[in-house]
Amino acid sequence: MLPEPPLLLITDRALARGGLAQVAVEACAGGCRWISLREKGLPAAEQIALFAHLREATRAFSPRLTLHGPADLAAAAGADGVHLSGGGHAGAARAMLGADALVGLSIHTLAEVRAADGASLDYITVSPVFLTASKPGYGPALGTGGLAAFAAASPVPVIALAGITPANAATCRDAGAAGLAVMGSVMRAEDPAAEFSALLAAWGSKGPNNAPA
Repeated sequence: MLPEPPLLLITDRALARGGLAQVAVEACAGGCRWISLREKGLPAAEQIALFAHLREATRAFSPRLTLHGPADLAAAAGADGVHLSGGGHAGAARAMLGADALVGLSIHTLAEVRAADGASLDYITVSPVFLTASKPGYGPALGTGGLAAFAAASPVPVIALAGITPANAATCRDAGAAGLAVMGSVMRAEDPAAEFSALLAAWGSKGPNNAPA
């Protein structure tokens, strides 16, 4: 089952204003309850240390914290799940992390959608739905029509990724997306809480109680 709300914040420390943990905390204040650490340029030990810092910083909000990378690294970090790169082995990840873990996979083609392991995956990310400043030249964009085709073919919920903003969030939902994934728009935001809150409102979700427990 996807976290609620089903809006995934993917990290990028190079884009984060004021530090990665601070952006994450502010996003949580705006309603974020699902964050994935995506810092593949760091050595494994540094990723694990950064993950621990992120866990402690956001503890009051109790978000689901996952990790972009191999399943063994997610296990070593004590993550709540893993997001696998294209071609990743979802079955092996599920076996390693257990039934309660979130297991996702990056997908870019319809052939990959049709080959997705519906028994092991909780979701797939489909990208690029729109062109994005975070990855210039990454495309061509699928658009909402492409997203709809992927959603119709997928055996698991589809998370729309790339170029997602409050202005197009509802069109992704209407095209069949079960959730959204964002990175640059929140990482670069002067007010991450307001940016995430706007995404929630556009998605049509009331979101969680924004106050820490």
